[in-house]
Amino acid sequence: MISTKAFALAGAALLAFAAAPAAADGHRTMAPDGAKVYIVSPADGAVVSSPVKVVFGLHGMGVAPATVEHPKTGHHHLIIDAPLPAMNDPIPKDEHYRHFGGGQTEAVVELAPGTHTLQLLLGDHAHVPHDSPVASPKITITVK
Repeated sequence: MISTKAFALAGAALLAFAAAPAAADGHRTMAPDGAKVYIVSPADGAVVSSPVKVVFGLHGMGVAPATVEHPKTGHHHLIIDAPLPAMNDPIPKDEHYRHFGGGQTEAVVELAPGTHTLQLLLGDHAHVPHDSPVASPKITITVK
């Protein structure tokens, strides 16, 4: 007979396995040919005030909340003052890598005065970039 503790440990292990990144097995979610993500506003080179409203654009794919696994969809990640992350791992989550797993298509972000870079990266249901990555060009803005 299995003890309650052993049953709980087995359940925890199963949950950990189920929550493992999608790319752990080397298979990333495919992006359709021609899919593009871009920043609608602010424009590259804009001088803005904080908080900054960033509007996300997407062509050739749909937006779905994180955890929703549906073909040709993903959710936005806004990269602030940082490089693109590793493409085979879940996108980090911190002040440089902002997740919009609710399916948001815009965000209001507080930025300190100065020059900042912004870039979008689409992630799949497990926050892993698609194969091929769907990333916007990096833009530079100045916050006054």
